[in-house]
Amino acid sequence: MQTNAARTHAPFTSLVAVGDSFTEGMSDLLPDGSYRGWADLLAARMAARTPGFRYANLAVRGKLIGQIVDEQVGPAAAMGADVITLVGGLNDALRPNCDMGRVHALLTEAVERLAPACKQLVLMRSPGREGPFMVRFRPRMEELFTAIEDLAERHGAVVVDLYGAPALGDPRMWDVDRLHLTAEGHRRVAEAVWQTLGYEAESAEGTGWRTPMPPTPPPGWTARRTADARFARQYLLPWIGRRLTGRSSGDGLAPKRAELLPYEDPA
Repeated sequence: MQTNAARTHAPFTSLVAVGDSFTEGMSDLLPDGSYRGWADLLAARMAARTPGFRYANLAVRGKLIGQIVDEQVGPAAAMGADVITLVGGLNDALRPNCDMGRVHALLTEAVERLAPACKQLVLMRSPGREGPFMVRFRPRMEELFTAIEDLAERHGAVVVDLYGAPALGDPRMWDVDRLHLTAEGHRRVAEAVWQTLGYEAESAEGTGWRTPMPPTPPPGWTARRTADARFARQYLLPWIGRRLTGRSSGDGLAPKRAELLPYEDPA
């Protein structure tokens, strides 16, 4: 598996991010109610190094790999960006009746179209937290990640191995919905991609994004049961309802940065 870009200097001038809620930035919530996320953080750091840096983020929450191929891959390929990130397929793998053969075929199509359209295609093995809900789907996730590794090797992409970083499985890295990373989780993903692209590590030891969080006392039984009940009521039951009715949390939503334009820090 290729995990580091074969370069010591990376003068990239543009970035396009393709995918679902993970790349849109949920749940890294800003004061105005919008989401930031690792892709925005990465773009900000790259823009600080490169005047005129351009950035687009086509990702929309809830998208399946077929929707990503139909709605995002073509526009992303046409933009001619230096770097394209592609993260998709996990929403499919978490559905009860997922056809992993179809997911693999669509992911292959996406990579075959995007890899020739940029200087560097970035793929990921997404992070995964522990818990009974995720255990059920872990074999599918690992099947997806094996396909990603194979595609990267064949098409010169790099793979950011978030799944292999135990620190990102820490429950404190995940929002209360247990599906999306916190602001700290997104910061670490941005650092992981940053290093994979050949930039110097933010931390002196070079592995800061993998560093475990400081230990804290585990929550008590009552606190755990209260959190479980809140999760089921606010997130799990609505998620199941959308799966049963064929709806998505991203229905009707447009990408937050649909065009490849000069990056401006929203702050």
